Amino acid sequence: MSAADAVIGAGAPVLAIDVGGTGVKAGLFDDRGVLRHTRTEPTARGSDGTASALVSQVRGLTHRFAREVPGISPAVVGLSVPGIVNERTGTAVFSSNLGWRDAPIQALAEDALGLPVAFGHDVRAACLAEYELGAAKGARDAVILTVGTGIAGGIIVGGRLAIADGYAGEIGHAPLDPSGPACACGARGCVEQIASASAIRRRYEERSGTPVTGSREVRERADAGDAVAEQVWAEAIDALALTIGQLTAFLGPEVVAIGGGLSRAGDALFTPLRRGVQRLLSFHRLPQIVPAALLDDAGLLGTALRARAVSAEKATP
Repeated sequence: MSAADAVIGAGAPVLAIDVGGTGVKAGLFDDRGVLRHTRTEPTARGSDGTASALVSQVRGLTHRFAREVPGISPAVVGLSVPGIVNERTGTAVFSSNLGWRDAPIQALAEDALGLPVAFGHDVRAACLAEYELGAAKGARDAVILTVGTGIAGGIIVGGRLAIADGYAGEIGHAPLDPSGPACACGARGCVEQIASASAIRRRYEERSGTPVTGSREVRERADAGDAVAEQVWAEAIDALALTIGQLTAFLGPEVVAIGGGLSRAGDALFTPLRRGVQRLLSFHRLPQIVPAALLDDAGLLGTALRARAVSAEKATP
């Protein structure tokens, strides 16, 4: 399913803006919940360590959509950003890629736009979309993992998204081995230092001395019998299996959906991963381990869903 095929439900029109470390995707949804117009552009970066450049970019996008689609006026703007995000206070606590700390982005954006802003975290927005529209639809308990350059996640427990003031879902920084490789977060042995796409590439190059284009090439080399590639790929699968096994023991999810670049490996990832998780568990409820359904559109759709929910709340007397 893509954003163009998805309907978020009837209600007031919303403008959804999904901010990534390098790019911004924006989409305007009409009163039927149908995506009517999209735009992508590079993420604005400020030199002063604040979010002012992003807020200016959001204001510019809002004005551009008003010119390009004059017949649809959003009642709410949804805005999702990466990093540590506190939805309760509307604050972007920290973003290593974009450089801000404790930025009151929700308040700044509302002042700039003159509209309510549904503010939140990009991966939790993607999780919400997979839960309501995608691979985890129908489950009450689910984990959504995005495995790409890093590893991030969203957790649904009893039908509710876990937030914990922005600290829930940092699955990529779960420590697996305290003597393992150093992580940019300051810890050692985080799962994303073993099982992310960038880690697979780095670990293969360190061990083989051969440069590769990415994790896909490592997998292809493993399929062709390269012993180093086989070992690196197997270690990544084992690390993901252990992480999912621990999440299953703690949370009992019905579904674990995996998106991001690594999920495109298909059976080469999911078949050994399912076996690995099954070997680790005993009496536990074995989750369905499935590919995420919404791929690169999940963040935009989840941002729109969150904006639609805020619009509905404001419309309730």
